[in-house]
Amino acid sequence: MSESNFAKKPPLPEKKSSYRKWLELEGIPLIEGFFMEDLKKVPLQPWGRKGGLAARICLEGAGETNDAYVCEIAPGQGLKPQKHFFEELIYVISGKGATTVWNQGGPKRTFEWQEGALFSAPLNAWHQHFNGSGSEPARYIAVTSAPIMINLIHNLDFIFNCDFVFKDRYSSEEDYFSRPGLWYEGRMWETNFVADVRNMDLIEWKERGAGGSQVRLEISQNTLCGHVAQFPVGTYKKAHYHGPGAHVIILSGRGYSLMWPQGQPNQRFDWGPGSLIVPPNNWFHQHFNAGAEPARYLALRWGSKKYYGMTSDPGEMDADVKTGGLQIEYEDEDPVVRRMFEEACAKSRVENQMAKYYK
Repeated sequence: MSESNFAKKPPLPEKKSSYRKWLELEGIPLIEGFFMEDLKKVPLQPWGRKGGLAARICLEGAGETNDAYVCEIAPGQGLKPQKHFFEELIYVISGKGATTVWNQGGPKRTFEWQEGALFSAPLNAWHQHFNGSGSEPARYIAVTSAPIMINLIHNLDFIFNCDFVFKDRYSSEEDYFSRPGLWYEGRMWETNFVADVRNMDLIEWKERGAGGSQVRLEISQNTLCGHVAQFPVGTYKKAHYHGPGAHVIILSGRGYSLMWPQGQPNQRFDWGPGSLIVPPNNWFHQHFNAGAEPARYLALRWGSKKYYGMTSDPGEMDADVKTGGLQIEYEDEDPVVRRMFEEACAKSRVENQMAKYYK
């Protein structure tokens, strides 16, 4: 082949993912980085697709495997009906309202929600959200699998207009969002609706240390899942690492998190209610409660115990790195971790409770 033939070849496509190209078409703000201080204060702009105000969130730690967006519904209004070929877990940041869900040609089912609720419209089912207040906006955050699905399929018509009905996930059951769900060993609750994750009862989680508790959540037959965890005043959890995409939403308490790639210095992020942090792929991270009340967070993530395949088995995170696990025991942590926490407790005038958890 002659040199002239090579010269006629078109240039390579722009180095931008299909997901990023879609975001540009949507015309709403994109928030990047490692951390967001307060989801209630995120500035939003009109999103034509939704019919409300919104901003898309693609933090570094998601690795473009999943993402999030914050959306606000005006008082007395509803968003546009939607369906899409990606999963979406919704946590209500503020306000109250209702959501109607239906399969094409099937009956409509409506359930109510308020601040603290967690739910998911089943994959590719029609759904529409409504604000139940005539005077106050309703705001929610949704963690979605849009990036990986759009990048794999790279056809927006298929993503938003596919007619396939996943009856194995949702068959228009009347009690779909009201049934009690099922409990499994390992602190796992399979459910389709949580009324208030801020106040739900949790189960002791000794393996992560510091008197913590937790419940794992499997929702609407999704591969995306979550967990709610809490740890006492004046304590901190053991450092660990895992795959990308864990969106950690602080529900209560004040403290900070350390994150670091293996073998490198840590980075500190101070948080309070409404903060969002997403640890990057295989970065160690550790959460510290230096505030005056128990710290509770909601993590929306990959790592389902029912549908394996996206990231490490969550069970490995409770095992010591010295035995092939993903967790650093207290006795093996960098001495700077304890010194930093002692200083944080002294500054907040909180009693350091960690002596009883050290070996």
